[in-house]
Amino acid sequence: MTFSKTPCGLFFVLALVFLTLTVVLKKWHFGLREEAAFGDDAPERNRLLQQLQERHQELDQLYVTSSDGFMNPHLSINDSIDYINGEMSADNTVTINETDIGCEELAGMKAVDFLGSGYTKTVLKVALLQGLFVALKSVNHQGTDMRMCMDDFKDSQRCLEFVSFKLRKEIALLQRLQHPNIVQLKGQCQDSALVGGITAVLEQGTPLQMIQLLQSPWEERFRVCLGLVRLLQYLSQSPLGSVALLDFQPRQFVMVSGELKLTDLDDASIKEPACREDSDCGLQFPLRNFTLRCSPSRICEGLNEMRNLYNAYRYFFTYLLPHQAPSQLKPLIHHIMNSTRDLKQSINETLIAFEEVLHMYQSGLHLENLPPSITRDYTLLKGMRSVGNMEYRCWPSYNQQGCVLTVHSAKEAALICSSNPQCTSFSLSDERTWTGRLLASFRSGFSHLVPDINSAVYMRRVKALGAVP
Repeated sequence: MTFSKTPCGLFFVLALVFLTLTVVLKKWHFGLREEAAFGDDAPERNRLLQQLQERHQELDQLYVTSSDGFMNPHLSINDSIDYINGEMSADNTVTINETDIGCEELAGMKAVDFLGSGYTKTVLKVALLQGLFVALKSVNHQGTDMRMCMDDFKDSQRCLEFVSFKLRKEIALLQRLQHPNIVQLKGQCQDSALVGGITAVLEQGTPLQMIQLLQSPWEERFRVCLGLVRLLQYLSQSPLGSVALLDFQPRQFVMVSGELKLTDLDDASIKEPACREDSDCGLQFPLRNFTLRCSPSRICEGLNEMRNLYNAYRYFFTYLLPHQAPSQLKPLIHHIMNSTRDLKQSINETLIAFEEVLHMYQSGLHLENLPPSITRDYTLLKGMRSVGNMEYRCWPSYNQQGCVLTVHSAKEAALICSSNPQCTSFSLSDERTWTGRLLASFRSGFSHLVPDINSAVYMRRVKALGAVP
């Protein structure tokens, strides 16, 4: 009896034939898919695969290259994101250290608000089961980048891989670049049916509204500019080297508890341009052009830093810094504006100038020439608060329905009140701003006073008869 005539042998032969046919059919099926996607245009397919490989290499560089030689201990160049025949392997994913929110925590999420969308990404405000609100950033499947890729290559799987690289790059950068003025990465979820692909979980902020910011008090506008300069100083010597924000726009930032934070990093560059001569180190802007020196190492050293600084000047400083600044600080402000407009100072020198303004503003040194007698025209009523107030409006004010300004002391508040004919009194409480300065409320009158140990009322003597204590 031969092997082929036994029942077991016959079953084995049939199984082998079935497996062979299955392999052949799969190859034929995937071949049809590739032909449908690319037709006979093999160069188009190779071009997309080449772009995928370039994005892969760019992402690897973020983990293995930095100015301090740091390497992520949980990731190597060989296990970051592997490709098999040009396709992404789901077995190897980038790990995020010191973050807690993953796919499991997102299972019970509830979308609360739509925060925005762009060419590549969509951002939602999400409430988690733990009661935490976060921003969920994922690939925009209907965005311009996805649509253009499909128009060119007609391959939805590889186009999704290609477009998702910007978000993967952003996650990698947020992992490496940690600063109070960079939005915090709280977790990620990759290749999950819950969120339709890779998703970054970020601290939730509000989109920066320049019109609203222009109407805010000078102290808050200065805070935004100071935070931006501190951020750019960090980026000039980050763990990845000098980082340039190639798409430098107000829309790349959000506000978190009054602090400016960078939230879009996918267009950041961690390379200083190479050069052969000085003309290769040019910076071109709509109204100004600059040229830096080509270093002996054939690198445009400082170009990233200068690009960031001038963009900070033209998008932020010009609109937010000089207007309504305290008169005593205007010479320092004008010096900052002139030096950044002409790129005469480095980011380190610019930060020193900002810190000097902050020191003078917080300490009250810019008010040292005020006469001590300026408060003599006011009657002080400690432990009292005015009620039935008659408000008048001033700009810019912390209260849009009245006149609430920040002051260093009662002397500065008295100076403000004395310069306004409408002002008959002001009150100080223990409420302070981020600089530690006091909030003062200015009024044209009030009906009566009530006890309040946390407040003090100052009444102008010349107009005190107009109030009824």
